[in-house]
Amino acid sequence: MGSPTLAHLSELTQESAARLQAIAPLLPSPLRAAISAGPINGSEWCLLIKTPAAAAKIRQMLPALQSLLCQKGFEVNSIRLKIQMQSL
Repeated sequence: MGSPTLAHLSELTQESAARLQAIAPLLPSPLRAAISAGPINGSEWCLLIKTPAAAAKIRQMLPALQSLLCQKGFEVNSIRLKIQMQSL
């Protein structure tokens, strides 16, 4: 039988992916590849963003994204953005 902690992490990962899929229609096509589903911490969800420019655009969209998630039944009180810059 699997670990309860591992099972919980697996559930959170699946829910995070479902949240990203739920907001995908609102995201401009060029930005979709720059965004990954991040961790869920209570009612806060984190989006992992590849570039500062993409983060700036997504930051403008946060109220609409959060509203859509709530309409779809996800309990999200805030969305945090984390820039994941790639090192050269």
